[in-house]
Amino acid sequence: MSKDKNPRRVADNEAMAKTRMLRTSPQKLNLVAQMIRGKKVDKALTDLTFSKKRIAMDVKKCLQSAIANAENNHNLDVDELVVAEAYVGKNLTMKRGRPRARGRFGKIIKPFSELTIKVRQVEEQA
Repeated sequence: MSKDKNPRRVADNEAMAKTRMLRTSPQKLNLVAQMIRGKKVDKALTDLTFSKKRIAMDVKKCLQSAIANAENNHNLDVDELVVAEAYVGKNLTMKRGRPRARGRFGKIIKPFSELTIKVRQVEEQA
C-alpha cells in the first residue's frame, strides 16, 4: 500500500546538480556556463579552476556535485562523463537604492541566479 517510486528526472546515463541563489546576474553566469558545455568533465574542471571570473568557483562546486552524484548515486564512470547541459535561470532580485542629488533616488538592483548542470556518460570510441 505504499506510493510508487518517483520517476527519475534524468536518463539512466545522466546525473544532475542544481545550485540556487548564486549572487550574480544570469547573463554573467551564462558566460561561464557556456565555457563548459559539451566538454569532458576533467577539461571543464581545469577551465573553471583557471578562469578569472569570480563566479567560476561556484560553478566548479556545482559541477563537482554533479560528478559526485553520478558516481555515488547512479554508478557512472567518472572518466567517461561529459557536461551534457549547463543552463542558467533567474532567481530573486534584491532592490536597493541610494539617495542622489536634488531629491532623487538611484535604483540599485542585486540579482541572483540559479545553475543546473547535467553530466552524461558517453562511451569513448577507439
